[in-house]
Amino acid sequence: MPEVEEMLHIPNFLTATLGIAVYLIGAEINSRVAPLRQFNIPEPVTGGLLASLVLLILYVVAGLELTFDLASRDFLLIVFFAGIGLNARLADLISGGKPLFLLLILTLVTIVAQNAVGAAGAVAFGYPAQAGVLFGSASLIGGHGTAIAWAPEVGAVTGLEGATELGVAVATLGLVLAALVGGPIARLLVEGKKLTPERPDEEHTVGLPDDATEAETMIDHLTIMRVLLYLNLAIIFGYFLSEAIAATGLKLPLFVPCLIMGIVIANVRAALAPNAPPVSRTPSLALISEFSLGAFLAMSLMSLQLWTIAELGLAIVVIMGAQTLFAVAFVIWVLFPVMGGNYRAAVLSAGFGGFALGATPTAIANMTAVTKRYGPSPIAFIVLPLVSAFFVDIANAIVIQTIVNF
Repeated sequence: MPEVEEMLHIPNFLTATLGIAVYLIGAEINSRVAPLRQFNIPEPVTGGLLASLVLLILYVVAGLELTFDLASRDFLLIVFFAGIGLNARLADLISGGKPLFLLLILTLVTIVAQNAVGAAGAVAFGYPAQAGVLFGSASLIGGHGTAIAWAPEVGAVTGLEGATELGVAVATLGLVLAALVGGPIARLLVEGKKLTPERPDEEHTVGLPDDATEAETMIDHLTIMRVLLYLNLAIIFGYFLSEAIAATGLKLPLFVPCLIMGIVIANVRAALAPNAPPVSRTPSLALISEFSLGAFLAMSLMSLQLWTIAELGLAIVVIMGAQTLFAVAFVIWVLFPVMGGNYRAAVLSAGFGGFALGATPTAIANMTAVTKRYGPSPIAFIVLPLVSAFFVDIANAIVIQTIVNF
């Protein structure tokens, strides 16, 4: 790879502006390229990957490396999860108990299996076996943050140089693959098995349907302001809850307390003021949630440093190929039937394909693309974030720690 001749830092406001432009470019491309719509590729994925390829060309040809201030992106993630919380009805939380438990078990199985595949691949290419976690769940189901957090310990235990770079590269490629596999999985399951939503008249939680009627898109300044008020309240109380949780010594991403407070506020409001103008499951909240998620994902993908992948050569191609084959096979032949083999299971399959290889936002984007085309599945949008927000980091840490110290 060429040496960096110039590094250009893009400030926060310009990063956000570019993210919106990339999102719109992706939407325009999707509207013109039918296979992207048919295989449920999210619009920000199309635009974000195209932008990251352009930056890769700039890096290779001109030695120019762009870095981005992603503060706005990170805030949009908090807004999105607060919106997920506001959409959570108590009845759905209760009915989602069994799917939640099953998904927890399947996630644990995936974490163990990913590390087994990663360890086998690491040894095959001359890496220490413990480095398999960086080819496995630390970088994939854990994402960039978990990979960066665990890489120094892996390097200290094994003497592996460049452990952080390895983890980041695997997480980067995983995010790309995650954005591409979920939609085709859902298409295969939904159309192949002729599945339809269990509750087709239910409101959409993220994004408006592709065939939305005029009644489904009733949005005005009051509905937007009302949604923004409750999103802000969920975030404000989420900050306080985050401080309280941190005081106990437990570390959770900020979006988790904001998700929790969104759930609390939505259900307390419904109980105390059942006749108040709605906020949950409204077109305004669905639209703001889709924008927040889409802009977040567009900025995340456009800021990927794809050149880090090339530096690992054949090893990352082979091992990630094996991880992708495992994830797709597991989702289709294990997760889908275990979760019920119905439409909700197909939506969760699209999400889990993105979640297992990438990150929760990618999973939700995959699910959004699917439900906008085929119909709503509200419980899926509650179950998967709850698993990814609460369970994964704890389970992943236990498994990784066990392997690294083995």
